[in-house]
Amino acid sequence: MNKDYQKLADNKEEYLKYETNEVITWCGGCGNYGIQNALERALVLENLKPKDCLFCFDIGCHGNGSDKIGTEEVYTLHGLHGRVIPVAGGAAVANPNMKVIAEAGDGGTMSEGVNHLVHGVRSDYPMLFILHNNENYGLTTGQASACTRKGHPMNGSPDGVIAEPMNVCDFVLALNPTFVARTFSGDVKHMTEILRAALNHKGFAFVEVMQTCPTYNRATPQEWYLERVNVLKTAPKTIEAARKAAADFENKINVGVLYQDKKIPNYLGRLENRQGVKTTPVDEVGRFDIKSLLKKFE
Repeated sequence: MNKDYQKLADNKEEYLKYETNEVITWCGGCGNYGIQNALERALVLENLKPKDCLFCFDIGCHGNGSDKIGTEEVYTLHGLHGRVIPVAGGAAVANPNMKVIAEAGDGGTMSEGVNHLVHGVRSDYPMLFILHNNENYGLTTGQASACTRKGHPMNGSPDGVIAEPMNVCDFVLALNPTFVARTFSGDVKHMTEILRAALNHKGFAFVEVMQTCPTYNRATPQEWYLERVNVLKTAPKTIEAARKAAADFENKINVGVLYQDKKIPNYLGRLENRQGVKTTPVDEVGRFDIKSLLKKFE
């Protein structure tokens, strides 16, 4: 037995803490099943306890997992559409002792929330961000997103999408990130390894999961990805090389860690006023008597 699978078997009780009795309502064959399973495996293999994690969800099909991961020990937060990154980033900065994991879809991230993605990457908040890219707005019955393939008919654009799709990883790599990876929802083992690497990154770890949507996106079914996915053996050394590796997402789709820089300090590491401070911002929150201050305004 693979040593990692043996570790999962030996830590069955910890794994079950990330399971739930809630009925999961994703469509049959949805990539979200594999993504959640891979995340749970990665957390257990990295010895991360539920009480030490905060799971932040955007609005979308993936967000239906906000009440379907973990027991009462798990902390979850459901944000507004496209706004999960600033919420998660704030939590990560306030309490860096918590492992903050945010998830969102391609619709909310690359349209409503693209500005938050840009500044999350620029600021390099200490968090993991998982982009569920099923190339459509699945929760609202399959409207085209910024990532839907050109020419493919979708609800709201029955004659076919006329705009070129966004290459998400290439977009993020243009922002000078410290961690970018791509994986595929049909390969749980590969997703697990990518998420483990991302969980160990000290800054903003961006992971794009190219995800199947069996109900609304017939352009890229499971078989389509299986014919095109190529697993990189090593990560490119430069951003330029990473962008070349990420460029083709139509014929040969490279998956793996596309780029990582471990030397650049994250957001907290660059704040001069926090250098040498042993407490976290949440430790410093307290009650203060402001009566004397109010009297100045009487």
